[in-house]
Amino acid sequence: MERPRKEAVYTDKAPKPVGPYSQGIVAGGCILFISGQIPIDPESGKLVEGDFEDKVRRVMDNIKAIVEAAGGTMDDIVKVNVYVRDIGLFKRFNQVYAEYFKGVPPARAVVEVSNLPLNVDLEVEAIAYLC
Repeated sequence: MERPRKEAVYTDKAPKPVGPYSQGIVAGGCILFISGQIPIDPESGKLVEGDFEDKVRRVMDNIKAIVEAAGGTMDDIVKVNVYVRDIGLFKRFNQVYAEYFKGVPPARAVVEVSNLPLNVDLEVEAIAYLC
């Protein structure tokens, strides 16, 4: 029996990987796993400055760019994992997050963590179903 293929997804509209990982992987032609995104501007390669909401928008725009590069939309996202350094930012996160999911929102977990890459405030990963 032949194994389902996996294909890497890359787009210039999201930050380049800074390690041995792909922006996203499509497995079996239908499931897209999006690597954790932090608030890096893909054009400059630098962390986004400004308020927490600006950082959330950058992360969500990065996720949107990757899902679109795989041929999907934000409506195809079925699961999201969110890592924040301060759970007190939960309400502010939700206000921006809701802008990206107008229909049925995906399943989600939000976890407070002690630290994240480059000392950022949040990291978000997602899974989309493209079939």
